[in-house]
Amino acid sequence: MLQTHPAGYDTYSLPAFAAWGRWIRVVPCSQAGDKGISSLSQQLGPHESLKGEKDARQNGHEETDPGEDGNDQEVIVIQDTGFTVKICAPGIEPFSLQVSPQEMVQEIHQVLMDREDTCHRTCFSLQLDGNVLDNFAELKTIEGLQEGSLLKVPFPLPYTVREARIHVRHIRDLLKSLDPSDAFNGVDCNSLSFLSVFTEGDLGDSGKRKKKGTEMEQIDCTPPEHILPGSKERPLCALQPQNRDWKPLQCLKVLTMSGWNPPPGNRKMHGDLMYLYVITVEDRHVSITASTRGFYLNQSTAYSFNPKPANPSFLSHSLVELLNQISPTFKKNFSALQKKRVQRHPFERIATPFQVYSWTAPQAEHAMDCVRAEDAYTSRLGYEEHIPGQTRDWNEELQTTRELPRKNLPERLLRERAIFKVHSDFTAAATRGAMAVIDGNVMAINPSEETKMQMFIWNNIFFSLGFDVRDHYKDFGGDVAAYVAPTNDLNGVRTYNAVDVEGLYTLGTVVVDYRGYRVTAQSIIPGILEREQEQSVIYGSIDFGKTVVSHPKYLELLEKTSRPLKIQKHKVLNDKNEEVELCSSVECKGIIGNDGRHYILDLLRTFPPDLNFLPVEGEEMPEECKKMGFPKQHRHKLCCLRQELVDAFVEHRYLLFMKLAALQLMQQKANKQESSGALENGASPENGTADSEKSESEDGKIDDNVTGLDQVKELAETIASDDGTVDPKSREVIRNACKAVGSISDTSFDIRFNPDIFSPGVRFPESSKEEVQDQKQLLKDAAAFLLSCQIPGLVKDCLDHTVLPMDGATLAEAMHQRGINMRYLGKVINFITKTPGRSQLDHIFKIGISELITRSAKHIFKTYLQGVELSGLSAAISHFLNCFLSSFPNPIAHLPADELVSKKKNKKRKNRNLGNADNTAWASMTPQELWKNICSEAKNYFDFSLECENADQAAEVYNLQKITLLREISLKTGVQILLKEYNFDNRHKPTFTEEDILNIFPVVKHVNPKASDAFHFFQSGQAKVQQGFLKEGCELINEALNLFNNVYGAMHVEICACLRLLARLNYIMGDYSEALSNQQKAVLMSERVLGIEHPNTIQEYMHLALYCFANSQLSTALNLLYRARYLMLLVFGEDHPEMALLDNNIGLVLHGVMEYDLSLRFLENALAISSKYHGSKSLKVALSHHLVARVYESKAEFRSALQHEKEGYTIYKNQLGEHHEKTKESSEYLKYLTQQAVALQRTMNEIYKNGSNANIMPLKFTAPSMASVLEQLNIINGILFIPLSQWSLPRRNEVSSAGLRRTALALPQTRLLSRVVALSTSWRYSFPSSTGFVYKEH
Repeated sequence: MLQTHPAGYDTYSLPAFAAWGRWIRVVPCSQAGDKGISSLSQQLGPHESLKGEKDARQNGHEETDPGEDGNDQEVIVIQDTGFTVKICAPGIEPFSLQVSPQEMVQEIHQVLMDREDTCHRTCFSLQLDGNVLDNFAELKTIEGLQEGSLLKVPFPLPYTVREARIHVRHIRDLLKSLDPSDAFNGVDCNSLSFLSVFTEGDLGDSGKRKKKGTEMEQIDCTPPEHILPGSKERPLCALQPQNRDWKPLQCLKVLTMSGWNPPPGNRKMHGDLMYLYVITVEDRHVSITASTRGFYLNQSTAYSFNPKPANPSFLSHSLVELLNQISPTFKKNFSALQKKRVQRHPFERIATPFQVYSWTAPQAEHAMDCVRAEDAYTSRLGYEEHIPGQTRDWNEELQTTRELPRKNLPERLLRERAIFKVHSDFTAAATRGAMAVIDGNVMAINPSEETKMQMFIWNNIFFSLGFDVRDHYKDFGGDVAAYVAPTNDLNGVRTYNAVDVEGLYTLGTVVVDYRGYRVTAQSIIPGILEREQEQSVIYGSIDFGKTVVSHPKYLELLEKTSRPLKIQKHKVLNDKNEEVELCSSVECKGIIGNDGRHYILDLLRTFPPDLNFLPVEGEEMPEECKKMGFPKQHRHKLCCLRQELVDAFVEHRYLLFMKLAALQLMQQKANKQESSGALENGASPENGTADSEKSESEDGKIDDNVTGLDQVKELAETIASDDGTVDPKSREVIRNACKAVGSISDTSFDIRFNPDIFSPGVRFPESSKEEVQDQKQLLKDAAAFLLSCQIPGLVKDCLDHTVLPMDGATLAEAMHQRGINMRYLGKVINFITKTPGRSQLDHIFKIGISELITRSAKHIFKTYLQGVELSGLSAAISHFLNCFLSSFPNPIAHLPADELVSKKKNKKRKNRNLGNADNTAWASMTPQELWKNICSEAKNYFDFSLECENADQAAEVYNLQKITLLREISLKTGVQILLKEYNFDNRHKPTFTEEDILNIFPVVKHVNPKASDAFHFFQSGQAKVQQGFLKEGCELINEALNLFNNVYGAMHVEICACLRLLARLNYIMGDYSEALSNQQKAVLMSERVLGIEHPNTIQEYMHLALYCFANSQLSTALNLLYRARYLMLLVFGEDHPEMALLDNNIGLVLHGVMEYDLSLRFLENALAISSKYHGSKSLKVALSHHLVARVYESKAEFRSALQHEKEGYTIYKNQLGEHHEKTKESSEYLKYLTQQAVALQRTMNEIYKNGSNANIMPLKFTAPSMASVLEQLNIINGILFIPLSQWSLPRRNEVSSAGLRRTALALPQTRLLSRVVALSTSWRYSFPSSTGFVYKEH
């Protein structure tokens, strides 16, 4: 069995969050060989170490992964091979540290720099037996280092300028460690988390700390007014509550570089490295020298330079020790600050792999900060990566990491970790460069050309703007096509990277949208800038197919990608009418760099064209397309089908192929006299396909003739192996089926697309006429499949609530997972309006409309911003938002007034400005004009007619919230606004002023490298859990977590998914405190990597609340549920099916703490929402009635209780029958309520009759027990506990009895003693598509 670390991965000994947090940069891989790579690969803990293949075999722990794809891939199990060393540093007691052999010495450095008692030192070495250890050596390579070794930190090392600067930067980081300004400003991969505000530290020590809530009177359950059901108030300030720790203890007033830098020559020879200027809290102004031996006060002032040491002289190797000497306040506050810093959860401090931006921020004071100032003026080039005096060769790093070996698990982990690390660094550098380009801070390499045509190089990255340079895209839609091409290209890069063919290289690519411009950042092919493009390209075409060349090596490499990418090898004609063979679209160019590598670029047409948006003369579209108004002219001709659609279509065709072949085989058997197969009887292949598709979509299932399908499978495999044993009739069957489904082979199922079909300017030879015709038909079928299968499938999943989007991003993700592009959004909304049970899709309709409006507004905003100069940015953005959302009828834009210029000059200045109308055209926009443009954009782009002329009408007609629209437009455009309450409905003054616009951030698209082995473990774990083998599933998920940590570091959206599932399994298996600990990490991580109000974060809060309740932390559970409800109100509003679940949770907890009236408000709201979205006869509604009845019973209002329970009983009886367990339970409860009601009535009668002398029987008004509340919470959250006696299970849980027995025997006893085995029935989680995880209800 797998050996996993017993404590999950909670040992924060040596990962040094610091190490991950700073993503240490050491040397470029290109120079460092193996060292460079391992330096890129911080690990998260001792138990995540990898044993080599050999060790694993010796230990006999070898396991093969039964991967779905059938290739028995060997998996080497990760072993806990950590050991403990002792560390002895000056001035502190020796301490023990757990390390792993794969870690580097540098990571121990990082731990010491993070520890409270050693954090003020940065410049030191580690020694073992008197030998200094190499920073970049792995611990396993150090002779004599073993369990119990003593590592000494001897007398500190002398400083260099670089080390002194690192020291000052580190001290600044420590001083700012609780300050959230970097997170609000979107700097250095910092992001926000608010969980600790709501848990008030209750979750420490895995929930074993003081268990509040056992004494009822301690709990204040009253929710804030604005989150009560029915409240129309949507405050914004509550989104980012002020954390008490954020008013940081002030240690210094100013710490900055002195104006006397750099030291003159004579002082350098005395060892001066640089000078600092400090103002202490006591208002003492001092000048400090950083020298090779340490820091001391000198006698300089602001105006006179005197570098001699001040009296009394005190030399300290650490700046902190020096400041402790000169400022008592610094000493006291710095120590308190570090205590607070180390108390924070590590996940609040670790940097995220990619920057997350916040769309709101409070007003912050701008404090003096030497490091920030230095960063701004040096562009951080050359210094940022800690490589002295050089920039990184991004292309070399990106390609070298891909060339790393990948034969076994340790090698693959190292490779994936290196790829991920370099990629996240590249994304950060490209984003910073793109912003610098748009802000005008980078010189163009072709400065004499007009702005749109300029190109830039910065930090070894090439930047180009999304405009049609030299009419390159003239036939495809000009600037519009040039704007969309980079994202198509990025999708191509992502796909080829995923296929990962050895020897084929793509460019590092990042697409950045900033201030209305699209910038593409790419790594640079060695030598490309020295040659003309015509000479460089040896494969593909530089003019969209007029001249085409090919190359045997490229054909060989690309052929390896053709099966997974479903691309057909095909021939095209070049300008000399010669046939040229290609295995990609013509635009895909092949260039061999000076490094001898084969690069492919311009992958914008990797996928076949979408014919619904590409009208071609003389081509007839299928009936399904015509019915929905296709083909429709789009703005550009680069519309492609998504990869998900291609995969779904091929899978659909494969099922059809199997079905057709099975039918024919059966016919042959049934009637041996008739030799002709069904398809030969005059039915054309197209008709055959269409009919079969129809019949399939009607019954939704393939015939139950499984044996027939098995036969076909066997037959197809035999024919494919071509051993000549198959009789001709069977061959005929396969040939007919292949022909019917459009396979390119007639002996096996193989569907591929030719991406050049319908491409303007591409010509095909006469010889491939028939093949081209078949390809055209296949593309039409794919376009029809999107409309007839995928869109209805999406809507059906929404109706079933297997898909539950809550905002625009989650709706887009649901569409993308099914291969539906966002340009179909209008069609999806139209389809919803025509669906029976339309009211059950209200939430989807509302999200769709809001997404349609904000996307249309974004398109307009993009061109609007391009005409705005930097000084007018905040005025222009606030004016746009006023026109978009404010009820104020005529907002006036404030042109930037130039207060600093005298009046005379000002007149001239004004005239000049008006002359350039472009710069102020934005100011003339009105709300009427903007909304008219939004409506016409919605019609032209999405083919949907909006019925509104302004924001108020939109809100009224479609029941939208303006605050939600504000959030959506801000996230889409990168705008950050001030955190305050906005009055959108004031008709007397505009909602936004210039001061409300704080910042504009880039919106970044990039490739997400994957951890493939970890993902396989995760999937296997999920499969085990769904089969009922919880323990094995849990071990696999734990293993996946270790591997994910190995590749991604501590913070990643996929780790978040892993932790959530682990927490759920811990909970089901009765380990409530472990569940709480894992779920707390999941919440923190979701807040940090997805955003504080992302729908996933809301769900994580709900899960955490349940585990808090199970751990008897009642007030915390309520706080978390209230937070989740507030976030859902802000993100969507109240009328959402998920709100019913949330309100049931809140109602139950309030019932448990005897807040009956409050509880009823939430439970009755949940009942109303459930009735609307699930239908009044659904089992969910029956359960809701029962929950309401229980509260009425506790209030002794038996009539109301009876009424609700009767409703529930009727539903159970009709749906499940009289003899079902649920119906019987409900019936029993009805009897009990009736008895209670009768007893109460008797008592009342007695009182009326006999007054105060009445002989009253005591009535049972019982508060619900915590166990019964928890039981109900489990039921509504989809956690099903199975009694021990019940060995057989209903089929829908898909659990074998044997599996169940095994699980039962392996589980610890749970808190609910009568129940031992537990299974979760609702894995209804949606993940960002970047994770590639899709859970389905089973």
